[in-house]
Amino acid sequence: MTHVAETLQNTKTEPAEGTAGAPAMTARGRIRAAAQVASGNMLEMYDFMVFGYYAAAIGRAFFPSGDAYAELMMSFATFGAGFLMRPLGAVILGAYVDRIGRRKGLILTLALMSIGTLTLALTPAYVQIGLLAPLLVLCGRLLQGFSAGVELGSTSVYLAEIATPKTRGFVVSFQSASQQVAVAAAAAIGVALTTILSPDHMTAWGWRIPLLIGCLIVPVLFFLRRNLQETETFKHTRTPPRMAEVLRTILVEWRIIGTGILMVLMTTTSFYVITAYTPAFGSRVLHLSTRASLLVTLCVGLANFILLPAFGALSDRIGRRRLLIASTVLALLTAWPVMHWLVAAPSFEHLLAAEIWLAVIYSAYNGAAVVYLTEIVPPRIRTTGFSLAYSLATCIGGFTPTICTWLIHTTGDRAMPGAWLSLAAICGLVAALVSRPYAR
Repeated sequence: MTHVAETLQNTKTEPAEGTAGAPAMTARGRIRAAAQVASGNMLEMYDFMVFGYYAAAIGRAFFPSGDAYAELMMSFATFGAGFLMRPLGAVILGAYVDRIGRRKGLILTLALMSIGTLTLALTPAYVQIGLLAPLLVLCGRLLQGFSAGVELGSTSVYLAEIATPKTRGFVVSFQSASQQVAVAAAAAIGVALTTILSPDHMTAWGWRIPLLIGCLIVPVLFFLRRNLQETETFKHTRTPPRMAEVLRTILVEWRIIGTGILMVLMTTTSFYVITAYTPAFGSRVLHLSTRASLLVTLCVGLANFILLPAFGALSDRIGRRRLLIASTVLALLTAWPVMHWLVAAPSFEHLLAAEIWLAVIYSAYNGAAVVYLTEIVPPRIRTTGFSLAYSLATCIGGFTPTICTWLIHTTGDRAMPGAWLSLAAICGLVAALVSRPYAR
């Protein structure tokens, strides 16, 4: 608590980057702005988590085949398809946001995400409308992916630009911390529903309830975001870049974008291993109850929510690269052994211990990685560059549930998620070793 107080005091007295001595937001204004921005980011991740948590039920509703493995794979493939739209959204919407401003961009992405969520929640099942059902679900996921392509970038850049140099890691960490609220909320709703409804009812229609709940909070989020202030950095941009300039800069700075992709591979892969994939892994692979798996996911979300700001603040004190290197080395040394230990004697306690340990590694890495990515990208195309690197990485990392399901089915080794996470850690370690902050 002492460090948080010091952080807020620093935030209040130091001018934000790029303001050239102009008055910065007050501490209260920055806290309010961070909450407003993070709330929409929370909705995006909430929708993603609900889809991942109920992948088996969604597969049965829209991709019925009589084969549980095939239904789950089709559902996870549809889940992953949204990530393929992210790079397109990153370039098109990112360039647009770099022109119109961070505030307007955040409102636009929230509108697109809301349409995608409504589509998923209201589409009738395959038995009612046939092939139109999976097509509509796919379109909803693609629209969500298009919006998400720049949502994370807009949120992270906005937070980075309202923060001060000494508190940037702490402030930007609330982007990822808000996602953990979504993880915990979706899991908590899932636990409640599995307690109230029978498995048959959950499979038939219960999985739609969390999506509808997400739709109900959309008006509140629009109210919060419409009152956002524009960042001083964008206000002082005399001529916002055009699309042609953005594309030229991306081509020139391809090494930075490539480094960002490697960096984000670690954070997205580890995130989806410990969140979206956990319910399916716990119930289908370890043969634990769905309720137990969701309880573990709830605990992971709460742990990440506490750990992410702590590690973000730590990165402000000891430096980003030290934390990135330490966490990736730790993942390489422990991910594979921990997963083997878990599958050798599956239980609720073992799953909880393994996931919390992986959550510590994820939080340590992500607490430094997200803010560091805003620092290595040129400021003029910061939203586009950040979003493109992040989106290209999630085209791989976002398919983690699909890849892990396939690896286990193909090899028969239930610990394969540890191998997949170790490979991502190698990418993160390389990125940490070769990266440098962009000269400001």
